[in-house]
Amino acid sequence: MTTPPARRPFVVITGLSGAGRATALHALEDLGYVAVDNVPLPLLSDLVRSTSGAFGDMPVPLAFGVDTRTYGFDPHDLQRRLQELRLRADLAPRLLFLDCDTEILQRRYTESRRPHPMAPDRPVSDGIIDERRLIGRLRDSADVLIDTSALTPHQFKQILSGHFAIGHLAGMRISVMSFSFRRGLPREADLVFDVRFLKNPHYDPKLKPMTGVDPEVVAFIATDPDYEPFMGRLEGMIGPLLPRFDAEGKSYLTIAVGCTGGRHRSVAISERLAGWLRGAGRSVTLSHRDTDVRGGPVAERNAGLAG
Repeated sequence: MTTPPARRPFVVITGLSGAGRATALHALEDLGYVAVDNVPLPLLSDLVRSTSGAFGDMPVPLAFGVDTRTYGFDPHDLQRRLQELRLRADLAPRLLFLDCDTEILQRRYTESRRPHPMAPDRPVSDGIIDERRLIGRLRDSADVLIDTSALTPHQFKQILSGHFAIGHLAGMRISVMSFSFRRGLPREADLVFDVRFLKNPHYDPKLKPMTGVDPEVVAFIATDPDYEPFMGRLEGMIGPLLPRFDAEGKSYLTIAVGCTGGRHRSVAISERLAGWLRGAGRSVTLSHRDTDVRGGPVAERNAGLAG
């Protein structure tokens, strides 16, 4: 029996201007995609044909950036062309939509001193409102939606790698992250767990300056009589879900664990959960959104996302 040829990965990147399209294109290029930006939509078929070729045992993956700055941009036309591409047996097209809070977008435009493409002679806020109205239907039909409002460039690229990695990196990847409820829920999270019911090391003067990676903090939290039963139930719930996500073709799963300050309990639980998942043979990345446990900067948030 002849094995059918692999379908060519094809990612169309769109979304709000300033939400990170250029950063996404660069990240996918680093993953091995041929990345092309702002090609007029009528040339899309020519672009697919001219970049066809071999990438190891699979066709060359393609990433195509398009938004309201693209010549002749029309969201209805883009949806129609995507629908046609989805009918092809040789392509596996996916639409990635990048969203962002209006306040963050305004800040980025202020810092770059660039006018909004839809309001060159008006306030940036007017352009953002007009653009949201124009491309809202694309957001609703996206295969992958990423809100970059609270993401650092590193976190953004990590999520992109989870969704769009190719070749030997394929298969569902899992991101485990700790966070502080004071700073809000992670918008990219698929599963969120609240561990504020556990004993809080914050109130111990010796433990307060430490984090959930320190053995003393872990040992303190483990004295809570509900700690081990909770971990058992958590693993017992997540474990059976993973093969179901695999069967549905989910490429990336984000599990977020939160506590009040995002420094002790959520960090400790995230570290243990990530270790358990790795022990089960899963590909896992671990991050701590709201505290510095490895000596790196925490305040990188919102900076450096291009496009």
